[in-house]
Amino acid sequence: MLKSDATAARKTRSAPNRNPAPKDNKRTQVAARFLRQGEEGAKPAKVEGAVIDQTPSQYATPAPAQLVTAPRPASEIELKLVVDPERMAHFHAAPVIAAHARNKGSRKHLKSVYYDTPERTLRRNGLSLRVRQSGARFVQTLKTEVADDPLRRGEWEAKVPSLAPDLALAMPFLPEKLRGSLEAHPLEAVFTADIHRHARMIDLPTGTVEVAFDQGELTAGDRSLPVSEIELELKSGSASTIYEVALLLAEQGAVKPSIRSKSARGFDLAADLAPGARRPRKLRLDPSVTLDEAFAAILRSCLLHLLQARPAAEDGRNPEGVHQLRVSLRRLRSALDLMRSVGALNNLDALRSEAKWLARELSAARDWDVFRLETLPTIAKACPAVTGFDALDRAAARGQSEAYRRAQRALDDRRCALFLIGLGHWIQTRGWRDDVAAEDLGQLAEPAVNFAQRILSEQHAKVLKRGRRFKSLTIDELHRVRLATKRLRYLGEFLLPLYEDRKSTRRFSRRLADLQEELGAFNDMAVTASLLERLDAEPGSAIAAAAIAGWQARASVGVQPVLRSTWRDFTGARVPWARQTQQD
Repeated sequence: MLKSDATAARKTRSAPNRNPAPKDNKRTQVAARFLRQGEEGAKPAKVEGAVIDQTPSQYATPAPAQLVTAPRPASEIELKLVVDPERMAHFHAAPVIAAHARNKGSRKHLKSVYYDTPERTLRRNGLSLRVRQSGARFVQTLKTEVADDPLRRGEWEAKVPSLAPDLALAMPFLPEKLRGSLEAHPLEAVFTADIHRHARMIDLPTGTVEVAFDQGELTAGDRSLPVSEIELELKSGSASTIYEVALLLAEQGAVKPSIRSKSARGFDLAADLAPGARRPRKLRLDPSVTLDEAFAAILRSCLLHLLQARPAAEDGRNPEGVHQLRVSLRRLRSALDLMRSVGALNNLDALRSEAKWLARELSAARDWDVFRLETLPTIAKACPAVTGFDALDRAAARGQSEAYRRAQRALDDRRCALFLIGLGHWIQTRGWRDDVAAEDLGQLAEPAVNFAQRILSEQHAKVLKRGRRFKSLTIDELHRVRLATKRLRYLGEFLLPLYEDRKSTRRFSRRLADLQEELGAFNDMAVTASLLERLDAEPGSAIAAAAIAGWQARASVGVQPVLRSTWRDFTGARVPWARQTQQD
């Protein structure tokens, strides 16, 4: 349930009693990228029903004889659909199940215990370790995230004699620098999962998917969390099959697509934390990649960011959730706009329209978060003699609560679920190939770096053009510069990785980010003025509202010299694509 007493700021780093903002750029990357995007529809190899990675891992070593899987790390490809427990029976009877299931499936009672060190060493490094009991069988599973794909996770399994873990079986698959820490700090049980599962295998022309109907609960100490979800796991064929099944199940009732694991939910439950909201990981693109491959990587990154941010936005306790969800939608819209440069794409307008709708429904919640958590307390602290800030905050809290209710309605809307699932399917099948005109298809096979040079040059020129005579620009003209700068910033996030980690790339990116931040300060002031106009009158709040307006008017004068200096730094930066040699 969304709450209005969230505590973080627009540039949130940490907040009391809340999740600290993760430092993704410095986070240890525990596992290799298990699977590179291959040809669509290629059938993965199968071992014991698992989808096996065909790309060697940098951490892969010969497995002990007791391991269930082959020495190469397995990779599970799955998507969850969170559903109302009272509606679960309707999904059991879905036509896609009745028409394509092999049989009535199997029913299991799964009891799992999740382990970690007291310092949560595994979790901090993107790993989870559990032991699951199913009847008389006990299986230990080590899982890890895959950096750039929303559906994939690395997975190793080993048989064990009881619910107690055997860390020695997992050691060969851990980075060496973690092994010593894990040997020195004993594992402890963090939480348990008690799940009743009805699993059915369904076969479609594009692949085979196991559909598992899971109901039960997670328990950590005296806290518990219900589980009611449909887990779709690819067994063979194309990953697009998962989205096909998800779309057909969505016809039966409300579903919420999710990639949040039971492990993540259980650890947050144990720590009594709200779901975290990550910033997007830095995109990695090989300079020789084709434009088609670059589009696929960019869009997967956008979808991953979106799906990761949604749980925190739904929960509402961590304001970074709504913020990151809005950022993910802006990134997606920028990526879709980028693809227009290839030619007319019929589906782009529909996808962009849905992203714009969802962002609009979230906008007010973010605006009120910034006002209550950053603007108002900062000015109130600086003006202790002014009265009425408490009354103003009460009025703002009402606006914030209503804005979060609006956001919750949008996230619960079937329209949101269909948008996310449809987007995933379009990305997985590379639907843009079907939309590109025959005469434009050749562009997709060309080196992406050639395309990037043209697009970045054009947008950079647009920013410079709008910023001419910068000292004399009006507020409206600065707003136009801000919009052009924001677009260049997102294009840079997508395309500058093609220029590798060069010094000029890092310098240009920093100066571009600084400029966007300074221009954003002016936009925040305009938003504050709009919020103050919409506030319901609260006795005694008028003086505080006037103080905020006056403070920001005065601050805008002080910001001007800093903004002009930041603009000079930006315009003086050498663009990293200036001397890039085009590839044949």
